[in-house]
Amino acid sequence: MSHFDTLIVGGGAAGLLCAITAGRRGKRVLVVEHANRCGKKILMSGGGRCNFTNIHATPANYLSANPHFCKSALARYTPYHFIEMVERHGIAYHEKELGQLFCDDSSKQIVKMLLDECSAASVRVETSCSIERVSHGESDEDRFRLHTTRGSFSAPSLVVASGGLSIPSMGATGFGYELARQFGHAVLPTRAGLVPLTLSGKHQEPFADLSGVALPVTARCNGTSFSNYFLITHRGISGPSILQISSFWQPGDDLRLDLLPGRDALEALQQWQRDRPAAELKTVLGDVLPKRFAQRLCEHWLPNRPMKQFNGPQLREIAQVIGDFALVASGTEGYRTAEVTLGGVDADELSSSTMQSKRMPGLYFIGEVVDVTGWLGGYNFQWAWASGNAAGNAV
Repeated sequence: MSHFDTLIVGGGAAGLLCAITAGRRGKRVLVVEHANRCGKKILMSGGGRCNFTNIHATPANYLSANPHFCKSALARYTPYHFIEMVERHGIAYHEKELGQLFCDDSSKQIVKMLLDECSAASVRVETSCSIERVSHGESDEDRFRLHTTRGSFSAPSLVVASGGLSIPSMGATGFGYELARQFGHAVLPTRAGLVPLTLSGKHQEPFADLSGVALPVTARCNGTSFSNYFLITHRGISGPSILQISSFWQPGDDLRLDLLPGRDALEALQQWQRDRPAAELKTVLGDVLPKRFAQRLCEHWLPNRPMKQFNGPQLREIAQVIGDFALVASGTEGYRTAEVTLGGVDADELSSSTMQSKRMPGLYFIGEVVDVTGWLGGYNFQWAWASGNAAGNAV
C-alpha cells in the first residue's frame, strides 16, 4: 500500500488543476487516470485549440439546482488566474468571440502545461490505471483506499474528478456518480447538454436536403435566449445557438427561432415592399438568408408572390413566422456528441468553498461530476479550474 496526502480520481482539467494546487502546498498527491493519457477532452476541445476559459465568466453562466453554489469557487479563481499560467508558459492565445479564449496553436500546449506544473509540484500521475474498488475505514479508519490495476493507494483525502457521461469514446463513464452513491450522496438526474437536437418525421422532412446550411438566429426556450449561428444537419439542428439552448430544452418544450436577429421583421418586410415591390418574397428573403433556406421557407411556411401583392395583415403574419419560427425537436444526439453532462452530484451536499462532502470528511467532488454546468464557450473549463483550485487549497 502506497500512502499519499491526497488521491485524485481523474486526470482531466479539474483533477490536474487540483493536483497542481495541492502539490504546490507541499502535499503528496497521486492522480489516477484510467485512460492511456491525461486530458483527452482538453485535447479535442475547441477543434483542437482548446477554448480554455471565458473572460466574461460569472455565476449567471452556469446551470445548477443550487444556482448559488458556484459563486465562491468562481470568485476565488478567475479566468485571469488561469491566463497568468498560460502566459507564464509562453502559450499564445486569442479571443475568438464573446470572451472565448483559444490557443493560437494547439490544445496539446494546455495539457503539457498542466502536466509540467504537476511535475514541478512533485505530483505523481498514473495513467492506464483502472480502479477496481474504493474503500474507507477498515484497519486505518481515517484513510481512503484505491485498489487499482497498478496497486493499492491510500490517503486521508479523496478527490473525485472523473467527469460526466459526455463523449464515452473519450473514456467517459458514470464512475464518479457510483462513487458518490457509495458514500451516501444524492445524484441528481443526468442528461446530455450542449448537444445537437434531432428532428424526425414531418418536422425533419423540409430540412432533409439542407444539411450544411447555416445562418445567425436567436434561439429561445423556457425564457432563455441565445443569439449565434444555427446549423442544419443530416439528423436535425446544431450550431452554437442550438447547443446553448439544448441545455435549457427537454422533449415537449417549445423551441423558437428569430430568423432575423436584431431586426424588426415587420419593418424589414415593409421596407422591402416599398423598395422592391415587384420582387418575390423568396427573392428578398434570399438576400438576407441563405437562398436555399429562404426558398424552403416560401415552399413550406410562407406564401411566395411579389411583395406588392401582400396587404398589411399578411405582412404581419409573415413577420410572425420569421421572428418566431417554431421548431419541434424530437430529442438530442445524446452523450455521444454532448459537450457536457447536466445534473450530477447534488451541490447541496458539498461545501461551496472547499468542494468537500458534508457527509464524508476528506471526500471531495469537482468539475463536471458535480451538478454545475456552464454555457458553451469556455465556461465549463473555468468551472473545472475554479472547483479544482477550491479543493486543492483544502485537501
